[in-house]
Amino acid sequence: MLRLNSLAAVPADLGPTVVTLGNFDGMHLGHQHLIREVVSRARARQAKAAVVTFYPHPLSVHRPGEGIVQLQSLQDRLDALEALGVDATLVVAYTLDFAGLNPPQFAQRYLVDGLHAVEVVVGQDIRFGQGNSGDLGTMRALGEELGFTVTALDDQGDPEDQALARWSSSGVRSALADGDVGQAARILGRPHTVNGQVVSGDKRGRKMGFPTANLGGRVTGLIPADGVYAGYLVRLDLPDGAPDRRLPAAISVGTNPTFDGAERRVEAHAIGRSDLDLYGENVTVQFVERLRHTLAFTTTEALVTQMRDDVQAAARVLRSRG
Repeated sequence: MLRLNSLAAVPADLGPTVVTLGNFDGMHLGHQHLIREVVSRARARQAKAAVVTFYPHPLSVHRPGEGIVQLQSLQDRLDALEALGVDATLVVAYTLDFAGLNPPQFAQRYLVDGLHAVEVVVGQDIRFGQGNSGDLGTMRALGEELGFTVTALDDQGDPEDQALARWSSSGVRSALADGDVGQAARILGRPHTVNGQVVSGDKRGRKMGFPTANLGGRVTGLIPADGVYAGYLVRLDLPDGAPDRRLPAAISVGTNPTFDGAERRVEAHAIGRSDLDLYGENVTVQFVERLRHTLAFTTTEALVTQMRDDVQAAARVLRSRG
């Protein structure tokens, strides 16, 4: 897949494209349905499947004080697009200047002149251009004027579950805020993940018999609510298929209140393993199920007993999931 960081990077011989546009934060099942439709229509037209996406998240530009964290890293988003068959993704640097383009300016500059769109595939609720002033009707009118067709897809969701009637990034965020990583996974179509580098911590876990990989540095992905989770620790520096690449884990998110901690951390204990030296490794933590809320214990002994129970519970959950 071509990753294009500007219009100037678009190759002159790209040819006609079928295009969609959006933040695609999290690449949930609704996004995946849309992208598959783009790829299918592009193949039928013997055109390229192209995506226009934005970085950073527009809300972080318009509301910088709110500290918006994206559900996944930009690289994870691009990897997901490539896996679905996208031929080219244009990553637009989202700035206030870009946000000032009106709908006709955006369509002419990016869809027509830039990507040579012959078809644009969007959701029914598409909004684009200055102040989100462009909608589906605007896009259809611009298509007639500028020479591309517009296909609008209906919202996607689970018709048998009212809570999942529409798959959305906001639904994933809400679930993660509640610690309901299972609900998040049902919208995403996969476990939610965060990425980081293993750094040295307080080493309390090792002293208590449960060494943990402490994520530090620039952690990417939205961290779910404080608590203890069952999941997996994926060692990204090992090749796919390596025996120790993906390890069952008990995961702690929080400030470690038993020891009056102040820094919020993600720590993962590889179940049954005390022989691993993970410092400096790049890892992904996959969240499968929340086991309990964060608790403060009056003694270290009580904490160790609970940690032992947590590890056993995590192992049971992961075995039950296969």
